[in-house]
Amino acid sequence: MHFIDWIVLISVLLAIILYGIYKSKTTRDLDGYFLSNRSLPWFLVLMSIMGTQASAITFLTGPGQAYSDGMRFVQYYFGLPLAMIVISYVFVPVYTKLKVYTAYEFLENRFDLKTRSLTSFLFLLSRGLSTGVSIYAPSLILSSIMGWNIYITNIIMGGVLIIYTMSGGAKAVAYTQVLQMLIVFISLFIVGFIAVKLLPGNMGFSGAIKEATQLGKMNVITSGRLPDGSFDWKDKYNIWSGIIGGFFLALSYFGTDHSQVGRYLTAKNGSESRKGLLMNGVVKIPMQFFILLLGVLIFVVYLYKKAPVFFDETRMELASATKFGPQLKAIEGNYNVAIADGNREAANMYREEYRTVLTQALPYSNGNDNNYIFLRFVKDNLPIGLIGLLFAVIFLAAWGSIAAALNSLAACTMVDFHKKFFVKKDTNFHEYKVSQWYTFGWGVFCIAIAMFAHNIGNSLIETVNILGSIFYGVILGIFLVAFWIKWIKRNAVFVAALFSQVIIIIIYKMDIISFLWLNVIGALLVIILGIFLQVLFSAAKVKIRRE
Repeated sequence: MHFIDWIVLISVLLAIILYGIYKSKTTRDLDGYFLSNRSLPWFLVLMSIMGTQASAITFLTGPGQAYSDGMRFVQYYFGLPLAMIVISYVFVPVYTKLKVYTAYEFLENRFDLKTRSLTSFLFLLSRGLSTGVSIYAPSLILSSIMGWNIYITNIIMGGVLIIYTMSGGAKAVAYTQVLQMLIVFISLFIVGFIAVKLLPGNMGFSGAIKEATQLGKMNVITSGRLPDGSFDWKDKYNIWSGIIGGFFLALSYFGTDHSQVGRYLTAKNGSESRKGLLMNGVVKIPMQFFILLLGVLIFVVYLYKKAPVFFDETRMELASATKFGPQLKAIEGNYNVAIADGNREAANMYREEYRTVLTQALPYSNGNDNNYIFLRFVKDNLPIGLIGLLFAVIFLAAWGSIAAALNSLAACTMVDFHKKFFVKKDTNFHEYKVSQWYTFGWGVFCIAIAMFAHNIGNSLIETVNILGSIFYGVILGIFLVAFWIKWIKRNAVFVAALFSQVIIIIIYKMDIISFLWLNVIGALLVIILGIFLQVLFSAAKVKIRRE
């Protein structure tokens, strides 16, 4: 990377850090560290919500997802606007009225401490795992531009994020996310502009879309139907899994996952929280559509400009140093000939062969290079200065989302466990310091998870959503029972949740249905089993009384 890119990268990152420190003045207690003293306006809440969801994974691997699979991933977000409406008018009033620190305090009021603790634990587990994967995403960049070992870069990136989060708390996260999102949007538009400029002749944007449509990449709406007319329940992204499964996932993520609930609890009042959530419902789908469209444009560019046989340069170098090196070099040579002859079918065949041999050369790795497509495009095609800016953008996106996640993990650990089971009463300042140490502890945990992320076969953006879907349905089911089925009591919902979580894990391991449907099944299982168990427990009580 050119020294000018280094100057741009370091300058942007330092500016954001200093701005966050400047804006992070709050009272040194739990209300200040976790909730910004409940003082933020709706537009800051909106940017914080978007910045928390749109991590480095979104910008780094979203285009790669579209490059390989087309636009159909956007259907994943189709249920989100409706979920924002439900959360705004059902969840927010309850949280605001109770003035909770975490979403799970409400469950103790409605049920009991064990139900609150179970739900908070499920959140901590799912969010801790997902945040570990999120730390790995910016580490890819640092590893690529520095040539460092990925394990070292995970430690460096995680360490910087721990310091960043511990020093500022929720207010620093919210204010810096505003600048981060603005820089992100500007930078992505620049990438799109450059991608169009790289197209041949007078093709232009409309010509690229026409080409992508003919090759099946503009598959924005898919039915999920098999050739025989039956519905493919294993199809990951279609209109039905997006609207129904996406609705349940968004309802759980924004309504019960404290990494998001904590963002709108920082608002001045319920009205400001609602505005932020509703605006998120308006802008999220267009934003994700544009990010995926970048991947489609990059795909079209590489139809006319030679694409690398494999997008991860680091793994290519490592594999070339093994006994499989000559074989890989020969395959790459054949690939280059096929590209020069315009034989796409043969080029794709050699690309697949290269992946297969690379996995043999590096058995600890996998042949998936989707996560590196956008990164490689930026490195190879953007002018000096903009490369540094784009890398800064991905770092900023990582800092915003991971800082919010670490802040929420520390909040739930402090409020739902420390203050309930260990030290129930303490000074405000000491609680503030303990919260910082919980932030540190979760940071270390997430770094440990990041160490295993390089073996993930799926794209990172899919992996994070799969991890969430395993737990989100059950968590949502507990909250839906709490809100709307008042006659189901604490023991019934607690046992129902335990059984449901085990069943969901079994269904996932059997690989019989798309991960988005796990959110629906998990929520319905808790409700149905809760009703059955409550009837059973009530009947048992009546029988005991009669005896």
